[in-house]
Amino acid sequence: MKTGEVETKVVAPVPWFPFSGKRFGEYGRFAATPYVEQRNGIEIFHPRYLLPPKVGMNIAPYTLARGAIATIKQLIRDGFDFDLIDAHYYYPDGVAAGIVARKLNKPYVVTARGTDLNLIPEYPRPRRLILETADHATGSIGVCKALMDRLADLGADPTKLHVMRNGVDLERFHPIDQSEARERLNFGDERILLSVGHLVERKGHHLAIEALLGLPKNSILVIAGTGPDLEPLKVLAEGKGLAKRVRFVGEVPNDQLKWWYSAADVLVLCSSREGWANVLLESMACGTPVVATNIWGTPEVVNSPNVGRLMHTRTSAALVECLNDLFSDPPSRKAVHQHAEYFSWDATTQAQLKLFASIVNA
Repeated sequence: MKTGEVETKVVAPVPWFPFSGKRFGEYGRFAATPYVEQRNGIEIFHPRYLLPPKVGMNIAPYTLARGAIATIKQLIRDGFDFDLIDAHYYYPDGVAAGIVARKLNKPYVVTARGTDLNLIPEYPRPRRLILETADHATGSIGVCKALMDRLADLGADPTKLHVMRNGVDLERFHPIDQSEARERLNFGDERILLSVGHLVERKGHHLAIEALLGLPKNSILVIAGTGPDLEPLKVLAEGKGLAKRVRFVGEVPNDQLKWWYSAADVLVLCSSREGWANVLLESMACGTPVVATNIWGTPEVVNSPNVGRLMHTRTSAALVECLNDLFSDPPSRKAVHQHAEYFSWDATTQAQLKLFASIVNA
């Protein structure tokens, strides 16, 4: 949109729920979502769709499509007769977009982002729908090569697959003097490990906690995020005698994360699944090296010892080994930042524009 070459409107349905409020958890937040909003100059519509418990995974593409199509038809009647649909996350969103596109006789592309291809296709019905959607789509985009390799292995046409990596906002994420960042966040001269992400098992915060047992006592772990595993993680830290060395800081707004990255000595990401983890590039853009599990798109980001290390097994012992190796010869923060500069949004934007133009012209 910033190039001025594309006019965009977003239709992002949310599950219907009758009551808003914190006591209803995630569904309460869905109910509180406005039907129309503006973000960064883009008009976003949130029609509702039904997502019943237990059977929701199988019917979600159909109810999602049904919830979206009335809003989309109204946009067309109001004069926004768009050229193509650009969908993100293959299941259920991409499958739903394919249903809508075929009803409206519009071309569409779908971008895969991670779990939609590295986990969901393990279920037969979603796998079939994903492949049908890829077959009808004009193109599929992956935020890393590993995801497009996965889609090809599932049976998709390789000639329709494109890799367009996520970039990093170098204006939002940039190096800040580490002393200044630490003073702002009330840290001293500790060695700071930072773990950012939803508090669930697959993010591996528990491994980062356990790794402290094998690190010098001046090492502390800062965990930024919220989620259902907050109390279990606190219990783990207490049980290991690490309560004073683990700090839970809750959810940090994205525009404030630069202070936390800059204050840290290393970002650790112990995930079991990641398509393309934005936190890795965000940390690097702030000059902070990373240690991460060697999965999916991560080796495409952490592709040099000058920016971090990869764990070849997802264990606390492997994390300790990588951290000790990293700190024995730490990369310069300038070099880490320079590596992130190769992942600006410019190349991805131009690749998208080229693909969209070829579709419209065809």
